[in-house]
Amino acid sequence: MVSSVMSRPVSRGHTSLSAGAASLLALACIGRADAADCVAERQGEGRIATVVDSRSVRLEDGREIRLAGIERIRPDRASARAALSAIVEGRDVTLHGEDDSPDRYGRQSAFVFVEGSEQSVQAELLRRGEAVVSPDISEKNCAEALAAAERIARDAKLGIWADTAAIKNTESPGDILAAVGQFTVVEGRVLSVRQVGAITYLNFGRNWTRDFAATIPRRIIPAFESAGLGPKSFENRRIRVRGVVSSRGGPRIEVLRVEQIEVLGGK
Repeated sequence: MVSSVMSRPVSRGHTSLSAGAASLLALACIGRADAADCVAERQGEGRIATVVDSRSVRLEDGREIRLAGIERIRPDRASARAALSAIVEGRDVTLHGEDDSPDRYGRQSAFVFVEGSEQSVQAELLRRGEAVVSPDISEKNCAEALAAAERIARDAKLGIWADTAAIKNTESPGDILAAVGQFTVVEGRVLSVRQVGAITYLNFGRNWTRDFAATIPRRIIPAFESAGLGPKSFENRRIRVRGVVSSRGGPRIEVLRVEQIEVLGGK
């Protein structure tokens, strides 16, 4: 049964963790069935007028809401937009989040709950395999809930996870390079860890002009060390990295949060 994964949102109290600690808890508890849903202050309510895209909706009062905590692995996936429409269109919703200030595009970022539902719209999309978890979640319960929801879909090969190429393999850097500018999930074994100037490179191959690497700026290293994940600890480990692909020689993902990396197994 998966209906027990989520619980009703409550007002945010004093419970909080650092980004690194939240990440570790999320990964350790990713398969739990009792994780609470995203805990955050109520930031308003409204009725859904239309679905803008697979991550955004517009309320009848004109506000555009961007679904927090999830990313699209394929920007033009029609089924993701259809799934969101089926869940929310014409429904009354409540909005929860840390801040209701609009972004530079005028969108309010929030966790959305359909009236009468005990789980967030984000969690439902993840459970259907129509989105992936964003790494920018530092709230413990939220990180656990969304990670568990994604895991359900991944294990069942639902939605995007039905495609074996949904997670890019570092042994095929050309496939990763084809996703430049897109949020992507990449998996493989770290061959070496090297520091060059202010950047630490997690290298997945020997050819820096062709092979994939995850890069960690020096200012982010203390967060990894605080979480017990010094960069050298990744050497010869299988990890999963999520983020936007860029091209600097070979394909790259810049790691700015501990949550972007998940250790998959031992050496």
